[in-house]
Amino acid sequence: MSVLGTFKPSKTGGWEGNLRTLGINEPLRLVPNDDHSSDNAQAFHVMFGPQRIGDAWEAYTRDERQRDYLRLRIDDPSFARPMIAALFPDDDGKSAQLMWRR
Repeated sequence: MSVLGTFKPSKTGGWEGNLRTLGINEPLRLVPNDDHSSDNAQAFHVMFGPQRIGDAWEAYTRDERQRDYLRLRIDDPSFARPMIAALFPDDDGKSAQLMWRR
């Protein structure tokens, strides 16, 4: 897996950090979703400035360690298809790594 960014908890809830690829180095925010009208509602909206460019759902790994993480789907016109990535918080919860596997 490739690390695409490091995030930290936001003062207003959620996460903030940068998405870094070969052609992108932009700040993103994960803003908590207050509308949980369905069981499958996203936990966060992925924001680039004022624009919502994706969503994130709570998930957990299915190995012996069973870690919680956020599964992100990011849409951008420059992508051939939506990017699926995962945000894994460190054990202390003070930072998180945005990971992507091709």
